[in-house]
Amino acid sequence: MKRLLRWCRNLALFLFFSSLAMVVIYRFIPVYFTPLMFVRLYEQMREDKPLKLSHHWIPMDLIPQALAQAVVASEDNRFLEHSGFDLKEIKKARKEARQGRRVRGASTISQQTAKNVFLLPHKSYLRKGFEAYFTFLIELLWSKERIMEVYLNSIEMGDGIYGAEAVALAHFNKSAYRLTRSECALIAATLPNPRRFNSARPSRYMLQRQGAILSLMRKLETVDMGYNSPSREKIQKQNRREK
Repeated sequence: MKRLLRWCRNLALFLFFSSLAMVVIYRFIPVYFTPLMFVRLYEQMREDKPLKLSHHWIPMDLIPQALAQAVVASEDNRFLEHSGFDLKEIKKARKEARQGRRVRGASTISQQTAKNVFLLPHKSYLRKGFEAYFTFLIELLWSKERIMEVYLNSIEMGDGIYGAEAVALAHFNKSAYRLTRSECALIAATLPNPRRFNSARPSRYMLQRQGAILSLMRKLETVDMGYNSPSREKIQKQNRREK
């Protein structure tokens, strides 16, 4: 029994310190691969489909502010206010479930980032527990800007497409920093199910959702994620010259 307890203690310490180290490391270095990417590649192999993985990490100042505004409007209105968990949305979702209405998620951008970067996508109570743990850690050790940067670079935005730069190139034939507000809203409109909804070929439902997101973007507080960097100013000068 003592050996078993000692083994469990050592395992718990290893998991704690290794997870803490991963969060600290990803605070500073780009996230080039996520567990979901490997899961999708495995699914493609199992179904004898061509392997497809498009992902290009770019810094936050090369991602349009409108895209950050759009995903906040679409996915997490209180992103700048909460500490990882939107208790108001959780209570609202539970109330709707008790009333027999369609069950919907109340995950924040922070929770989605924690899930995408550190965990497998399979649903279980254990995974939700680890998701809450990693959400707490990234909210504690990362800035909101870093969370948004990792989210917009790693989230699935199409079939085999991950991140803002990859979807901009694949669906709009341009770099992410050239995306318009309308295109950013259209990308955000796909996020509930990016493999079903295609921002390159929007359905009527997606166009309606795009309009709703654009309307909400105008009403929300500006999502300022550090867009005054030298590289951003260089791009703005380049755009003015091209015009």
